[in-house]
Amino acid sequence: MIVVDTNIIVYLYLPSPFTNAAQAALVKDAQWIAPHLWRSEVRNVLSRYVAQHQLSLDLAQGIMQEAELLLRQNEYESSSAQILQLAFSSNCTAYDCEFVALAQNFGIPLVTMDRQVLRAFPQTAIALDRFAP
Repeated sequence: MIVVDTNIIVYLYLPSPFTNAAQAALVKDAQWIAPHLWRSEVRNVLSRYVAQHQLSLDLAQGIMQEAELLLRQNEYESSSAQILQLAFSSNCTAYDCEFVALAQNFGIPLVTMDRQVLRAFPQTAIALDRFAP
């Protein structure tokens, strides 16, 4: 089981230099978890792609449905106090700290490509490129 941040979910579904690594991470550990926040963040990315005519609305909706199936029953909340403490102590965003808190609560790694998170939480966060084929 691993916590994945929004970018890892997006890399899985949208072609990028990190898509192969995201696919390899899913093969290595198929139980991905995330805070409920992932939904809004992925919707935001998809809506930008649609607005920039890089995706059709139908394709964006299909990607969202697939992602929701992948993470179904694997969405969790952490306490606001914990998230705010992590954000204060790290200067990372509270959004990012939702993922960090979840990983810490489960005692599992957070997979990310966010350099600031990787630097601030080296005991919790690991880089996606560790999964690169």
